[in-house]
Amino acid sequence: MSEDLQSFLKARDFLIAHRTDYKTAYRDFRWPQLKTFNWALDYFDVMAKGNDQPALWLVDEHDTDTKLSFAEMSARSNRVANYLRAKGVKRGEVLLLMLPNVVPLWETMLACMKLGAVLIPATTLLVEDDLLDRFDRGGVRHVICGPVEAAKFAAIPGDYTRIVVNGELAGWMPYEESESFPADFTPDRPTDVNETFLLYFTSGTTSKPKLVAHSYQSYPVGHLSTMFWIGLRPGDIHCNISSPGWAKHAWSNFFAPWNAGATVFVYNSGRFQAKRMLETLVRCSVTSLCAPPTVWRMLMQEDLGAYPVKIRELVGAGEPLNPEVIDIIRKAWGITIRDGFGQTETTCQIGNPPGELVKPGSMGRPMPGYKVALLDHDDNPAQEGEISLNLDPRPLGLMQCYKDDPEKTEQLMRAGHYHCGDVAAIDEDGYITYVGRADDVFKASDYRISPFELESALIEHEAVAEAAVVPSPDPVRLAVPKAFITLRDGFEPSAELALSIFRHIRKVLAPYKRIRRIEISPLPKTVSGKIRRVALKKLEEDQRASGNRQPGEYFEEDFDSAQLENA
Repeated sequence: MSEDLQSFLKARDFLIAHRTDYKTAYRDFRWPQLKTFNWALDYFDVMAKGNDQPALWLVDEHDTDTKLSFAEMSARSNRVANYLRAKGVKRGEVLLLMLPNVVPLWETMLACMKLGAVLIPATTLLVEDDLLDRFDRGGVRHVICGPVEAAKFAAIPGDYTRIVVNGELAGWMPYEESESFPADFTPDRPTDVNETFLLYFTSGTTSKPKLVAHSYQSYPVGHLSTMFWIGLRPGDIHCNISSPGWAKHAWSNFFAPWNAGATVFVYNSGRFQAKRMLETLVRCSVTSLCAPPTVWRMLMQEDLGAYPVKIRELVGAGEPLNPEVIDIIRKAWGITIRDGFGQTETTCQIGNPPGELVKPGSMGRPMPGYKVALLDHDDNPAQEGEISLNLDPRPLGLMQCYKDDPEKTEQLMRAGHYHCGDVAAIDEDGYITYVGRADDVFKASDYRISPFELESALIEHEAVAEAAVVPSPDPVRLAVPKAFITLRDGFEPSAELALSIFRHIRKVLAPYKRIRRIEISPLPKTVSGKIRRVALKKLEEDQRASGNRQPGEYFEEDFDSAQLENA
């Protein structure tokens, strides 16, 4: 066993041993000091040798199971690595991977690591302009995708390798040829941990996607913090509801569970159905579940108590969890959903680990290996400020840089800290509560408004499924809070419903925080499912400038005070 592998396993085993002892884990954990370490070759293959435990378990909407052991995944990814090498994929060259949740996705990720290649994970939802951007800024040399997605590359010029999975297409090489290649793989040389492995294009909620570069250690080894947050241990069956192509998929469908020796479990369906998802969780005895708030809100509309799940750990990520969601799940299953925070640029920085007190609304405390500070506009410590990571020492789970933007990298790495762009508040016990994106927080009548706090209050109303709060221009107050709302099934827009929502807001929010305008309409989202508040801000500015009201738009002033107070 190599010295680097020993160092990695020591760190991993320490976190698993102290998975319910946050104080010790945070105080004593140290990132492993690695030099030449290829996670796929030096850890995964060693762990997988003779290991017949399931590594990957896929279930489709017809309850068809596909199970592969660690030993099988090791051998299959070796075949793919040999195949890709024969097709011209070399160390340091960029491969764009655009696949849904199918076995070749995991095989290719492992194979690219073994080759020393650079991987751009890409969602199947991308359109031509998105792909052109990835080719231009990412320097793509090779593509692996399915037959449906292959059509999107017809207009993408260039002499790049084209490999198609589960299909025969002119000009494309079949992925299935890899099955005839040897199951043993020999790397060209050891992998330096600082070589680039992943290029992620962020979801771009406020601007053009940033190009995030991660090394051969920052995500593979850095996700030890994510493993600790989730509370994973060997033998677990971990389900993460996430789409391929985004960082969260690598977080919780690849590195965190396999770091723990757990099974990656995926339920595939054309359209998310909460009832079928719950039935599958029960049938397959899933032990841990991670899902974004949107999914939790759909699940909680079912009779959760009717599903005898075997789940031990529940976590949420992507956007902050509202307290109401946590309460409903706890009452049904007796389990507390634990929130966590991280970015494409990092692994899990802040979270509520197992066995610790969960404070309502708080996303927890810093994870082992991360020193978190809240900084004001002058980069001084504050009770409420921008979430920032101390760079002394630099956390191993932090990105290398923004590949094509050294100025942006330098700006965010200033004053000895990496600045996350998110605002939070910290209490006397060190618990951190999310306030909002630095760009989303706004002032109304000179009061500072956190959209997240108002949105949490809104979804406590029985009719509200999702909400996004933005500033609405106002001639007197400069701006007032406005909420764009989608409704739960069974509710329709009406003045009566709007009045009910305004009454609810008056009960639960201080006067200066009250939402004064609402609009019932679909919410614009990125391809990764995040609400595009920047689009809503622009829409609201344009609507107020026009002086016109939209269908489904209601103002508090539409109702007299007697109506508003008569709850």
